[in-house]
Amino acid sequence: QVQLVESGGGLVQAGGSLRLSCAASKRTFNTYAMAWFRQAPGKERERVAAISSTYYRTYYADSVKGRFTISRDNAKNTVYLLMRSLKPEDTAVYYCAADTSGIGATYDYWGQGTQVTVSS
Repeated sequence: QVQLVESGGGLVQAGGSLRLSCAASKRTFNTYAMAWFRQAPGKERERVAAISSTYYRTYYADSVKGRFTISRDNAKNTVYLLMRSLKPEDTAVYYCAADTSGIGATYDYWGQGTQVTVSS
């Protein structure tokens, strides 16, 4: 079992920044592909960013490209999502997820989510 604990959500004005953190419970974290998803009310869950286990390859959804940055610190078993130039449409519950196979196709562990609210 892998536990993922997110933190860093909150209320921010449009144009502001937030950094989300997700701490994993396993030392094998360095082998996991990690991602951040979000889900707004009435909308489908969307993968916004991902980072591979090796070479730290990253993926960003078009809606956040150039504004969000995903990173990981394997020494701390933590993945981060730095969100800048936030917009009201970024308001959602943000979840981190782990693919323990390392491939980054199917995420088998999820955090509890953290609310991000961007006011206009």
